[in-house]
Order: sequence, then C-alpha cells, then structure tokens
Amino acid sequence: MIKHIVCFKLKDGSRESCEKAKEVLLGMKGKVPLLRDIAVHIDQLRSSRSYDVMLEVVLDSWESLDLYQNDPYHCDVVKKYMHAVRESSIAMDFDL
Repeated sequence: MIKHIVCFKLKDGSRESCEKAKEVLLGMKGKVPLLRDIAVHIDQLRSSRSYDVMLEVVLDSWESLDLYQNDPYHCDVVKKYMHAVRESSIAMDFDL
C-alpha cells in the first residue's frame, strides 16, 4: 500500500476557499476507482508557515499511483481546479 500526501497553500486562504478545495478533493471518492482511502484536512493553526489543505490518499501500489496521476477525473476536474487556486503545493509518497 502507498500513501500519497499533498499539502496546498491557496492563493486565497479563507475558510470558504479551503472548504471549497476540500469539497473538490473529496469529489474523487467514488469517481477515481484506484483510491482505497481518501481524507482531506484543513489547517487550524493558520500560521505563516502552514499549508491550508492536506490531501491523503491510499493506493494499492506504485503502479496504481502512476495510474492515479493520469486518471481522467483527477486530471480534468481536481488537478485543473487545484492548479487554478493554489499558490504552492508539496507532496510526499511512501510505503505503508
């Protein structure tokens, strides 16, 4: 199993923007069949070094992660939206 984590700093870090990003990210549930689990968290501390939203997904394998990166819903809906609203992002992938 693989865990894929992405942290997003949004251009507009308001609560409303964070909630909308969370909604878009969670929209993958049931639409991206490779996902074994998905969770989205919104930062509460709101410090200058904090990221606003964190996505966690679990996939079966490294091969599944590669396929997920090119999934049509992930690319056409989620990536498109997140690239438009993010200021920056960081990611980490590791074996569970």
